Amino acid sequence: MKKKITFLLNSETRSIEVESGDILLDVLRDKLGIKTPKIGCDMGDCGSCTVMLDGKTVKSCLVLALEVEGQEVTTLEGLMKDGMTPLQQTFHDFNSFQCGFCTPGMVLSATELINKNPKPNRKEIQEALSGNLCRCTGYIPIIEAVEDLIGKGKGEGKEKG
Repeated sequence: MKKKITFLLNSETRSIEVESGDILLDVLRDKLGIKTPKIGCDMGDCGSCTVMLDGKTVKSCLVLALEVEGQEVTTLEGLMKDGMTPLQQTFHDFNSFQCGFCTPGMVLSATELINKNPKPNRKEIQEALSGNLCRCTGYIPIIEAVEDLIGKGKGEGKEKG
């Protein structure tokens, strides 16, 4: 049975018909063309499908599309309206990604953390990123990028150049 849902996607109102069992990840990728949430484990373990739902990160492979009715979904595309965010630039500067598969989830998780706590300590950064698996780079460059952005790293929050 199809049902029409309306929600904000990256600050734009979207209406779409979905089946009762449709998963948010599939709707974003297959019906709306949003490609930064990746298909990973389909069990909520890897974090590659992470999006923000009303400002909080969720694993979109575990969210029914019907659940987002009237809510705001933000993907990495939504953060990039004016180009790379300072956090993304810092990830780039610190070579905090290789294949890029985990990057959207890492960036969104770090964004949520910084929005809640602008000066987290290393343990808080590690906890915020813990739901995202990285198989290429490892976590040190990612953590160091976040620390640098908030002014607690070796670069003291200054832009690289």
